Parts: sequence; C-alpha cells; structure tokens
Amino acid sequence: MIKAGRAAPLGATIDTAGTNFCVFSSVAERIELCLFDETGQQTQQFDLTERSGDLWYGYLPGCRAGQRYGYRVHGPYDPASGLRCNSAKLMIDPYARALSGSFSWNDAVFDNNDLDSAPFVPKGIVCPDSSAATPKHPQTPWSETIFYEANVRGYTMRHPALDDVDRGTFDGMRHKAVLDYLKALGITSLELMPVHAFIDEKHLTERGLRNFWGYNTISFFAPSMRYAKTDGIREFRDMVRAIHDAGIEVILDVVYNHTGEGDQLGPSLSFRGLDNLAYYSTEPGSPGIYINDTGCGNTLNSDHAQVQQLVLDSLCYWHKDMGVDGFRFDLAPVLGRHNHGYSITHPLLEAIETDAELQDAKLVAEPWDPGPGGYQLGNFPRRWGEWNDRYRDDIRQFWRGDSGAGGKFAKRLRGSADRFEQANKAPHTSINFVSSHDGFTMADLVSYEERHNEANGESNQDGHSHNLSCNYGIEGPTDSPSILDQRRRHRLNLFATLLFSQGTPLLLAGDEFGHTQQGNNNAYAQDNEVGWLNWTQLEDDPLFAGQVRELIKLRRNTPLLRLQEYVHGRLEIEDGLIEIQWLRSDGQQMSADDWVETRAFCAVLSDVKSAAAILINASDSTVTFTLPSNADNGVWQRAFSSSTECLVGEQTATLPESTISLLLTSLD
Repeated sequence: MIKAGRAAPLGATIDTAGTNFCVFSSVAERIELCLFDETGQQTQQFDLTERSGDLWYGYLPGCRAGQRYGYRVHGPYDPASGLRCNSAKLMIDPYARALSGSFSWNDAVFDNNDLDSAPFVPKGIVCPDSSAATPKHPQTPWSETIFYEANVRGYTMRHPALDDVDRGTFDGMRHKAVLDYLKALGITSLELMPVHAFIDEKHLTERGLRNFWGYNTISFFAPSMRYAKTDGIREFRDMVRAIHDAGIEVILDVVYNHTGEGDQLGPSLSFRGLDNLAYYSTEPGSPGIYINDTGCGNTLNSDHAQVQQLVLDSLCYWHKDMGVDGFRFDLAPVLGRHNHGYSITHPLLEAIETDAELQDAKLVAEPWDPGPGGYQLGNFPRRWGEWNDRYRDDIRQFWRGDSGAGGKFAKRLRGSADRFEQANKAPHTSINFVSSHDGFTMADLVSYEERHNEANGESNQDGHSHNLSCNYGIEGPTDSPSILDQRRRHRLNLFATLLFSQGTPLLLAGDEFGHTQQGNNNAYAQDNEVGWLNWTQLEDDPLFAGQVRELIKLRRNTPLLRLQEYVHGRLEIEDGLIEIQWLRSDGQQMSADDWVETRAFCAVLSDVKSAAAILINASDSTVTFTLPSNADNGVWQRAFSSSTECLVGEQTATLPESTISLLLTSLD
C-alpha cells in the first residue's frame, strides 16, 4: 500500500525499502501512479494522496529498480482554456531517468478521446540511485577548445571497425578505433547532437522516414533508447568515461525550447496532460493556442518556476551524474524570453549562469530562434559561448568571391570583436563555424548552388535557400580534374581560415574527409546513407584529413592564433605587448579604401617572442607579398599553405590564386 512519502525530490527516488514518487501539477484534481510489467501491461495503480502546494507524492514500499510506471491525471479538460487533463492518457514522468518501450502514432495518443494511450507511449523506469557517480572532467581551457559536432548514429552506422551490434549506439562511440581517430585528429570537445529521448514526427512516419537529428525531445533526463542496446544510462556513462580517458570533453546539444508534443493538435505524452499552462507558452487571450517561437509547434514557458527548475535539474543531472562537460542550447533565446521579449537578465539564464553545480560546465548558445526579437548574437551572459552565424556567412562569401567581403572577413578572422567586445566577452565567446548539421556539409558547400532536399518529401521547399555556396560550373558530382582541384582548394581554405581565426572553432564531423549529403541541406529526416558518414571517403583523399590534422596541431602550438583578448593595433599585456597589423600585398598598411575590394592581404600578429603572418590571396591570379621585416632578424618559415606552389623567400612570399598560407618566425 502506498504511504505518505516526501515532497522532494521530483521523480522516482529509490532507497533500500522502496521508492518515493513526486510529480508537479497545479491543475490536477487527482493523480494516479500506474505500474506496468515488462510487457507493458498495467498491473497496479495507486492514488498519490499527499500534496504539498503543486507537488503530488507518495512512497511505495517494496518498489524496486526496474519498475515501469506512468501517471494518469484527473482534472479539468477544456482545450480552449488551455486545460488538457485526461485520465485515459498515460503521462511520462518529466523526471524519469530512463524509458521503456517505444512511442507509436495511434488515435489514442491524442487527448480528444477516451482511448487508453498506455500501449502506445513509453513508460518511466525506476532507476538505482546515481549520486555516487564522480565523473572526472578534462576541463579543457576555452583558449584550447576545438568543438567537433557529431551525431551518435550517423557517426557510427558505417564505421568499418564496428560490429553491427555497436553501430548507431553509445557503445559504438566509445570504440577504440573511433577514439583513436578523434585523438589523432586533435579535437578537444566532442559535441553530440541530442541524445535525450525523442520521437519521430507524424508526418515523417507517414513518409517512411525517421527523425535523424533528435530535436524532438519528450524527456530531458532519459537517454534515447535508439542509441542504447540494453541499459542507456550505463552505456552513456561508459561512453563518457571512455571519451574522457581519451582526453576529450563531451558536450551535449540540448533542446529546452520545445517538446515532441507539438502544437495544440499534437499528442498528449507528458507535459501537456500534467499541466499544460505551466509548461507551455500560450497566446495572450487564447490559452488554447500555443506560441510557436520555435517553429516546432510549441514553446516551453521559461517564465514558469517549474520549467526553470526542470531545466536546471536536468542540466545538473547530466553534468554531475552523467559526466557531461558542457551544453549547446538549441534555439537558446527561448530560455531568456518573457512574454514581452528576450532579456539577458531572465531568471532562467541567470540561474544557469550562476548555479554552483554548473560552474565548471561549458555553456554555448545557438543565439537565435524564429520568434520575435529572436536574433541575439552577442547578447547572452558573459560565461556563454555563442554560435556565430555572421562568421559562417562572411567566410563563405569571401572565399566564394563575393564583392566587398574582405573587410567583414577580417573582422571574423580577428575574433568578431564587433559582436562581442562591447558586451565584455572574450574572443573565445565566438564559436566559429563554416558548416554544421544544419545546412550544407563543407563538401556540398563547394559542389552545389541549390539545395536538393527532395528525399525529405517536402517538394524541396524545406531547408535554407540562402546557402552562399558555389559549384564551379557543375551542380553536384563531377569527374573534371580541374573542378575537383578547385573544390578541394576551397575546402582547405575554409578549414585553414577556421583554425587560424581568433575565437573557438567548431568542425562538422566528416568535413575533414569530404562527407556529402548529396546536396541535402536539411538532412534531419535522413536516417540512412545520406546522413550517415561514409568512412570509405577517407581512402579517396587521405592527404586532406592529414592536412586538417596539421591545421589543428598548428593552432594548438601557436598561441598567437588563440588570443584571450581582442587586439586593435597594439595591446599591452603583463609580460610585453601583442600587436596586429593588416597589410597590403606590397607591405603597406591597409587603408579604409583598400578594404572595399581587396582580395589579397596579410594579417601579422606578434608578441615579444614570435610572429605569425596569415597571407590571404583570394584573387584569381598569383600575388607576391612583401613580408614585414623583423627587428630581431627572425626568418619567416612556411608553416602551412593550401597550395604547394606557395614560395617563401627572405623578403617575399608568392601565393597562387585562391590560397591561404601561414608563416611563422621566432623573435627571441
């Protein structure tokens, strides 16, 4: 028989004698705890008779780890008023640490009928106490960080070293061959696309497709069973531990902006049936209609104290118990949006920023969403890094050959001070990227001028149309040696720019060996060979991946490429000074007029010990640069060039068209 229990913590908390269950609802009139066996059959139900404020709770003696459970909420059902209680629908515990069973689209999952939804929704699993876990974090300094974005399933499904049973799983990501590759590449922080439990959208299942990316969360604590073999919690922890042993951080892409319950016509799985108006933002005067600032049907209500607690509790759990080193927040302005607009001082943002348990976690915002005032680049709290789409666009435009792009390119190369310095944020705040999961891969960026998303089943209307890409005269694959050479050089220029720029670089997994999605720039539904990395491409041009490794190593070994302060001309520091010069190819200082149409210039960074010259020739002809002379008679040495034809003499360097080179010299 159920007993009184405790009003904290939320979720199912096990001890030696039983389990305490606690769930939030401000609108329920009665809540039933329902137990299920391993086949999904309901075996018992108990009323949670104890209530403290809006917390319903009870203690079930003898309830052990592995027990399946869910909640049925009795209360008002008036969708037009935003009240969605329906006891025929089984609700997933928002704090469930693991889920059992899968979700199926059936009329019963909608709350406009009396059909029992239990056979079609996952159940929570009572899990053992995990408080004893003490993960050791690599704690890589921001100035040394290099992010590498990957999808657990896409990264491992076609990896030649993996057995079939490990493909697409957490276990696959910790395979020695995978970790050896990542270590050799030189990245410091593996950014995993969402691993929280998620479901496939109805329109995808109707087309025979699946959600590949994972941005359709139904639980902020449970790992997706799609990536697990038997025990998702243990397997995820084993993966994190192995990645840490390789000296690499684990960053999670988290989706605290919306859920898989969709718009007001979507399924009732958890938050909607527990307390719709608490968890979701609704239109003023029309509580039955969701605000859709995310473009995904609903928006979490960050103004509500329970949502704020849910997000913080989830973050602390994944950081402290599961070992994650940091988080990338999808559509992050939602976390700071009041009903009147975004605020950098929003209580939820401030709570994440200052929470004692998160002080050593990396925080990264995707600083935009489709909502009003949704573009907030440079306007997140000081600790937060921010994905910099201005960097992406300006670098793409410059190397594509767009007119007037040189000045913007230079701003991005030196750390985007125009976006972050006024907010007193360091250069590492700028998360620089040229390609990511959303958009063309780097190989496709130089091979397609139009998106080719027909496989998504949306008449090629989905995905970005503003790609800033080029194809060198042929759309898609070609056997032309000259075009292939141009595309290869272009990719190498993009990689070199990314790793020579001030800020924190982010690489898209597979770009280092030419992964293509066949021109699909929105592969969210391509859980197939379009989205899965084709590792055989490493064999097509092994030299290219080697050059990327060389660039990463150069960045790591050249402190001038990763300064911790912005430099405008000269900057005095504790042990000397740092200087940056922008020079024309003839060695003279760049003027404002020079930047208008420049395609060839040089950035020279120096301190008391060394100097680095980044030579850029994006013109269509060979350019000879006059190199700056060094008072200490240092000799310029070529450290890298995207062209083997780059020639460096005592006073000059000659670069062929479309080339970036790095020269180094020691001054001590």
